[in-house]
This record gives sequence, C-alpha cells and structure tokens, in this order.
Amino acid sequence: MRKASAKNTSRRVVSTGAPVVSVRRSDLRPLTRLLLFARAGGRCEFDGCNRDLTEHHLTLTEGNFAQIAHIVAFRPEGPRGKDALRPKDVNDPANLMLLCPQCHKLIDDHPNDYSRKALEQYKHRHEDRIHHVTGLGPNLKTTVVVVQSKIGGQTAAIPFNHILEAVSPLYPIARPGVVIDLTEIESDSTAFLAAASETIEQRLARVYEPRGEATQTGHLSVFALAPIPLLVFLGTKLSNKVPVDLFQRHRDTENWTWKTGGTQLEYEFRKQQGGRIKENVALVISFSGTITLKELPAEIDDAFTVYELRPKAVTPNLTLLRSRSDLEAFRLAYQEALGIIIRDHGLIGALHLFPAVPAPVAVLCGRELLPKVHPALAVYDYNKQKGGFTLQLKVNDYGHE
Repeated sequence: MRKASAKNTSRRVVSTGAPVVSVRRSDLRPLTRLLLFARAGGRCEFDGCNRDLTEHHLTLTEGNFAQIAHIVAFRPEGPRGKDALRPKDVNDPANLMLLCPQCHKLIDDHPNDYSRKALEQYKHRHEDRIHHVTGLGPNLKTTVVVVQSKIGGQTAAIPFNHILEAVSPLYPIARPGVVIDLTEIESDSTAFLAAASETIEQRLARVYEPRGEATQTGHLSVFALAPIPLLVFLGTKLSNKVPVDLFQRHRDTENWTWKTGGTQLEYEFRKQQGGRIKENVALVISFSGTITLKELPAEIDDAFTVYELRPKAVTPNLTLLRSRSDLEAFRLAYQEALGIIIRDHGLIGALHLFPAVPAPVAVLCGRELLPKVHPALAVYDYNKQKGGFTLQLKVNDYGHE
C-alpha cells in the first residue's frame, strides 16, 4: 500500500488470479483529506503513537508531515488488498488512516501482523477520543498536580498521556501541570522529610493564591508518588474549599485511569487491643497489606488502645483499590472511625497512625482531618532496614502542642 497520490490518475490492469479487473487510482477529494485530518486531530492514528503530524518531531518546524494510508490497499495485490469484503470505494474516509511515515511503513511491511480489523479498531479508538476531547466545554478545566519523589531509590515517571486519559472528561489547564519534584532532595538524608514537606507546602500555597492555578480552574487533579508520610502531609495542604480528584496508579494496567464496574469495597473498623491509658490510641490501616500487633514498635505497648480499619471480607493487597467509589467508601469509613475515636477517647493529643495504604488513601488520611477538631496524626512508616515502623511526621498539630 502506497501513500495516496493527488496526481496519479492512470488506469491499471491487475491480475489477481480472478478475472482481470481495471482499477482507477483517482485523486482523493479535498473533502476526504479534510475529514480525515480533522477526525485524526492532526495526529498519527496508529495505536499508542499519537505523534503530532503538524510539526517536525525534532526541530519543531511546522508543516504537514502526515501520510494517508489505505487500510485495505488501493490495489488487490497490496497489503490487505484481497480482503473478502473489499470496500467498494477504497478512497472512502472509512478505509483511510492518517499516519506518520514510520507507522505507515510498519503496517505495510507487516500486513499479517496488522490486519484490517486491528487497523480499523486503531482508527475508531483514536477518532472517538479526538471527538470526545475536542467536544469538551471550557467549564471542564482542572489543575493537574503531580508529586514525584524517589521511592526505594527509583523515580516513577507519570506520562502526560496517562494523565489526559485519567482526568477525562476534564482537561488540564496547562501542560505538564503543577509539578512538585522532590527527586532532587537526597532521600536518604535525615533532613529529607522536612525539606520535602516545606517544598510541598510552598508550592501548594502558590496554587491557592488569588491568581493561582486553583483559582483559575476551581478544581485539582492530584497524581502523587511519594513516601506515605509525605502523602499524608500533602493531604493536609489540599484545601477543602476546592474540589480534588485523587488518582491511583494501577499495577495491572500500569495506568492511572479509575476502573468501572465490579463490586465496591466495604470496610470494617474494629478494636484490636484495649489500652490502660484512655488518651493513648493507635490506628492501623491494613489496605495494601496486613499489619499485625506484633509488628508495631515497642512504644505502642499495652497502654495503647489499637484500632484497625481495613477492607471487609477480602485479604489486603496492592491491587484492591480500583475505582472512585472504593476511594469514596474509604473516606466515609475513615471519617466514621475518627468520630468513634473522638467519642470514646476525647480530645487526645495525637493519634498514632500505621498506614499500609495506596497513595490516594494516604492523601485522604491527611485531607479529611479538620484542624482543632481531629487529633494530630503521628504518622509511622515501615522500613525493613530500619527495623520496622518508625515515627516519621506529625501532621494536623494545631492546638495539640
């Protein structure tokens, strides 16, 4: 299959083993070209490529770098040209794809790998997405906040196309959004948490300024990968006056789009241990994994009442959190747990928190705290090299000094 030509109008006799047929390669109509380019959004329609075909990928020089490819070849002997249901008009927009030169060559050099059905699916998915995105109204803006930090010595990037997919039907006001980059702070230093917390606080303060990003959109979409204590701290700095959507990186699909369908998680809150001192309280959240009493540090002794909040009727694991409704159900269960603790223990100085949770759950643990109403959280984190759980941060410490 060759690129459709605007000048080749010759007639050609082709032998296919069947009766000889005469094929005319006529010019593509200007309207056909316009429809194809518009429906593709000026981008390569090969699945996952999405290259902008209006500028050179290296020099950024503007131009038309697109090629128009036939799904079923113009000639029967071409790639996919002998399809049993060969279109009556091979130059119909439904049989054409807008591709970059590399993807065009790929599908034509390997027609057995890229069938008509596969290419039609690529085309339809791409054009449906472009149609959806270009139909969004101006009231669907969001400010994307990306928090990235080294975890276990590694930094996980968050591709912007994953963000676009996850926030739909909203769309980011700017690219790449508000990036809070903690990777330059030495993660093994004793000053890491303090420096990282200060960076988060300062950057979010600018987001909420009268002319900041949050004021422009009235909505935040948060994508965060950082140590759990920092995520709890991040949550305390997200204003409850501006709606926030939190997102989860899913291990099975390796993207950030919330899943739909399936059974919504339920949660249970129970007392694991009664304590001798009323004001000594710990809360274990077993979500990504199970935390047992024997794993708690020595200072959480028999003087402490220990509660546990966990998903009901399932074993805690890293893939449990799938949907927005799962996260919302946790928010309600967490609020109820805090209410019971305050009712039964009064205005305690600090609630000792042991979280084994996904990132958005950690952020919620901080964001749902009300200053001067809920206790301060003494947040612990598990580190095998340091002997288990150690106290990392204290948040929501207003009036609890």
